[in-house]
Amino acid sequence: MLWQSYIKGFTAYLKLERSLSGNSIDAYLNDIDKLRQYFQSVDNQPKLTAISPNDIKLFISWLNNLGMLGSTQARVISGLKAFFSYLMLEDIIQSNPMVHTESPKLIRRLPDTLNIDEINSLIDAIDASKPEGMRNKAIIEVLYGCGLRVSELTELRLSNLYPQIEFIKVIGKGNKERLVPIGGIALKLLDIYINQIRVHLKIKKGNEDFIFLNRFGAKLSRITIFNLIKTLAVQAGINKTISPHTLRHSFATHLIEGGADLRAVQEMLGHSSITTTEIYTHIDRDYLREVVTQFHPRS
Repeated sequence: MLWQSYIKGFTAYLKLERSLSGNSIDAYLNDIDKLRQYFQSVDNQPKLTAISPNDIKLFISWLNNLGMLGSTQARVISGLKAFFSYLMLEDIIQSNPMVHTESPKLIRRLPDTLNIDEINSLIDAIDASKPEGMRNKAIIEVLYGCGLRVSELTELRLSNLYPQIEFIKVIGKGNKERLVPIGGIALKLLDIYINQIRVHLKIKKGNEDFIFLNRFGAKLSRITIFNLIKTLAVQAGINKTISPHTLRHSFATHLIEGGADLRAVQEMLGHSSITTTEIYTHIDRDYLREVVTQFHPRS
């Protein structure tokens, strides 16, 4: 199958026209690769212009027989729909073989949340006597206090901090920027980490502006944050399956349970509407700050 030139064009389309991140683009390319793997497994290598709806139906059956979860199948189908829509847009194919393909129906399960006592236990489990202790405390407070995605935390920069007005600038999905209020506790711990711990690191070139660094002076990886959360959960005796996203979900849940306006929380999370691609109504910055101050347990 001579797909590489089309995949290269699709990659450029995702990057330049849809402004997707590298991780998102990789996910789309992995979806396409699964279709390639299927055709290899059945010793069938059709041209892109010859792929039929029946081929797609057999491919989905193949995914199901592999034991792939419905949520993962839905992700693959979504990625392939985007690919074939691109091929239609470029007049590479004349008919879309996935136009009538439906994703498996999913049962939405809300992730676990932590209550405020569990949040405190997580933070108390950190050994503040170690150099990385204050950094880790700041990480937990910022994740929970600002509702960030783990990738948004690792990409957070010194130049994105506005402590005078108690906001941080976050680069979210699709490189979309948003301003998020940050509470006093998180700001205090950030200040201690930046001015008392981080200043003593020998920072690698190109990492000078990233806030959270490892002991070698390089930007923290996403997996480091995942491992930190899981280790702290064990040490704190929290018997829940948690991840950095648990803190983000807890942030939203606690605000809403406290009476915060749903639109304000969605603005702070950087979410789009479920039913439309439009961004939720812009919320005044002062109102966002008031929401966090009034309703967040650690503001």
